[in-house]
Amino acid sequence: MKFFTKKRVVLFLLFIFPLICFLLLSLGENNFTKLPVVKENLIDVSEIDATKTVQLKENVTILCFLGNDINKTKTGLLNLNEKIYKKFIDYKKFQIVAIYPEGKEEEVKNLKEEIGAFTDMQKWNFIASSKDKIEGFYITFGLNEPLVNLYSSKAFLIDKDVNLRGRLTDKDTKDGKLYGYNMNSVAVLNGKLIDDVKVLYYEYYAAFKEKNNNKADRKEVGL
Repeated sequence: MKFFTKKRVVLFLLFIFPLICFLLLSLGENNFTKLPVVKENLIDVSEIDATKTVQLKENVTILCFLGNDINKTKTGLLNLNEKIYKKFIDYKKFQIVAIYPEGKEEEVKNLKEEIGAFTDMQKWNFIASSKDKIEGFYITFGLNEPLVNLYSSKAFLIDKDVNLRGRLTDKDTKDGKLYGYNMNSVAVLNGKLIDDVKVLYYEYYAAFKEKNNNKADRKEVGL
């Protein structure tokens, strides 16, 4: 086994191993799997927002439904704030949108104060709407799980084109389809939603990079 001399092992670790890692990363960058679109062309939340100040279009959005019992939602919202919002607050066009029924303004105000005690709330958006509009908006998601008292334990990931993103081969669901992320599970937020938001942003980065490369190529040939 003279081949595996100390000198050769050192050379391998210093030069060859990093090169192999670089090649693997390059292949991964060019052939990464995009995050599946599980429902296209949702209605923009601006359609149910009387103030017309919030929209999904051109934003990466985590959206949730608070329901009639705001206290029931508190744990999930605090999880979202700690595990997702604080991690992505500096990402461009990132926002969290929380929809709640009209008449719950005081409870939501208290909730916002609690979340905002140690958080910059600039990318949190709370929208009040009527029961009929909230239910009609949720129906466009095409899910088999109905809202219960206008509440869902799931947070939904929506892309810049107002498509619902998720997973089609999720190991923890019966049919492999993941349409929303359980806000009450720190493991789900840490292990799935964080990764999926990163994949979505990498999609946009890769598309931007390719677009700029194509522009440079056209400029070189005088187009």
